[in-house]
Amino acid sequence: MTMTDPKSAVSADVMALAGELGAERSRPGWSAFSLGLNDEQREIRDWAHAFAADVIRPAAAEWDEREETPWPVIQEAAKIGLYGLDANINLFVDPSGLLMPLVHEELFWGDAGIGMSLKGTGLASSAIFSNGTPEQWSQWMPRCYGTADDVRVAAFCSSEPGAGSDVSAIRTRAVYDAVTDEWVINGQKAWATNGGIADIHVVVATVDPSLGTKGQAAFVVPRTEVRGLEMGTKLKKHGLRASHTADVFFDNVRIPAANVLGGKEKLDERLARAHESRKSAAAGSSGRNASMATFEMTRHIVGAQAIGIARAAYEVALDYAKTREQFGRPIIDNQGIAFKLADMAMEIDAARLLVWRAANMSAALMRGETPDYRHGEGSMAKLKAGEVAVKVTEEAIQILGGNGYTREYPVERMHRDAKIYTIFEGTSEIQRLVIARAISGMRIR
Repeated sequence: MTMTDPKSAVSADVMALAGELGAERSRPGWSAFSLGLNDEQREIRDWAHAFAADVIRPAAAEWDEREETPWPVIQEAAKIGLYGLDANINLFVDPSGLLMPLVHEELFWGDAGIGMSLKGTGLASSAIFSNGTPEQWSQWMPRCYGTADDVRVAAFCSSEPGAGSDVSAIRTRAVYDAVTDEWVINGQKAWATNGGIADIHVVVATVDPSLGTKGQAAFVVPRTEVRGLEMGTKLKKHGLRASHTADVFFDNVRIPAANVLGGKEKLDERLARAHESRKSAAAGSSGRNASMATFEMTRHIVGAQAIGIARAAYEVALDYAKTREQFGRPIIDNQGIAFKLADMAMEIDAARLLVWRAANMSAALMRGETPDYRHGEGSMAKLKAGEVAVKVTEEAIQILGGNGYTREYPVERMHRDAKIYTIFEGTSEIQRLVIARAISGMRIR
């Protein structure tokens, strides 16, 4: 008589059940969880990394000191296909959403100032893509980048001296002139990346002040085809010095009516709906503000830039700690240093995971789905990555000691570059406000 081990019988039942469930969940509709990159993603990431290591890094200190747009680097990137409209489309059209943050992280690992000179144009082209018609895409997006032989940059002009985080305070006006079928733009924009040197300026202006932010629209202003567009003061910045930032003035700048993104007819319809919505709100119903979802879909890219800076500083600090000796041993042999590095590595990885989650959510449109942001996931990614970049670069300086405070080592520059990531594209305070409103469903002020 053969005795059956009860434990073996139970084990067989469990394995059979696991097999049945595995087969069931292999059907379409179930998706295996993975943080691994596919071959194409790794290849493009490594391509960007090689450019950052071989071209950007050797030029970083020079262009930081010169505080000028690094046109030779932009031209080199254009020649190999890393800068241009085709490059942007290639990165954007990715069902996983990861290609764009992967490349941004690598370029900003090379240098943030040069990285911003390469990627600042994306703000304007994204605005055209998000708000424009297919005809406007074809007309204006190629001009944002130019060609490999004649590279151009573009500028997105939204912020003003009195309107940074508070976009409702925008005072730049666009008035329609029915006689000439033109828009007339007057106002001042501040902190514009590529402002004044760009071929294409995308300008956010108020059309109907009574509607607040819903009375605003975006306009394409080609610098060489208008009068009255003037560059103001070029800013001397704490960081991102290789990226051009300036005020831009618009003095009775006239552009064709067709240059309003989305078209004038659609704008008129939107304004009419906004007026009706305001009346409904006064009667007791409330309209949904869709702007948050739009911002959420792009903030993770800024977060990826911050991660690139943080990772670069961490790697410098780790290498230094392993080779620098004090009291007869490498300084990493001390817990005070080793634990700092452990925390730096952990925080960078945590921030990257938030960025990748938001990136995957933003790519829902590429997968034929609707993005389902519920808790300000894009803001979480940008907030965490920006604050990690500031903390990690500060700790890197601390680990290098006096050397870290000098310009002979790159962590000093990285620390200066990192700080803006808690300020621009929505301050840390604004990100917390967005998240708080999302998780509470309340209009927290």
